[in-house]
Amino acid sequence: MTYRFAIRVYYEDTDMGGIVYHANFLKFIERARSEWVAGLGLDQNAMRDKGIVFAVRRVEADYLLPARYGDDLEVQTTTASVSGARLVMDQVVLRGGERLFEAQVTVACMNMAGQPVRLPAEVRKRLH
Repeated sequence: MTYRFAIRVYYEDTDMGGIVYHANFLKFIERARSEWVAGLGLDQNAMRDKGIVFAVRRVEADYLLPARYGDDLEVQTTTASVSGARLVMDQVVLRGGERLFEAQVTVACMNMAGQPVRLPAEVRKRLH
């Protein structure tokens, strides 16, 4: 299943040439992941209150083409794998079907002390 999230590029996202600053692609995919998790019915505030949080452990990214001021983009997020304490997602940023950016993001489930913990059964169930 692929989750789709729309983003418009604003002036604040760009450099003086009107091209999206490279780090902003990471912000775009973060927003898409946050909305995807919420769309799954998972309340990250409630999880945090129970002492469980998600943290990005690894990002492998490829910048393929520039995005520009005014572009309408789509971030597609798919689950690549789910293990005991880890979730790996593939994310792609597109403009009109053209791939601009690709990333594989590994997210770890951990307690408030930063130690890995198993993904709650409810979370694993919603991801499968």
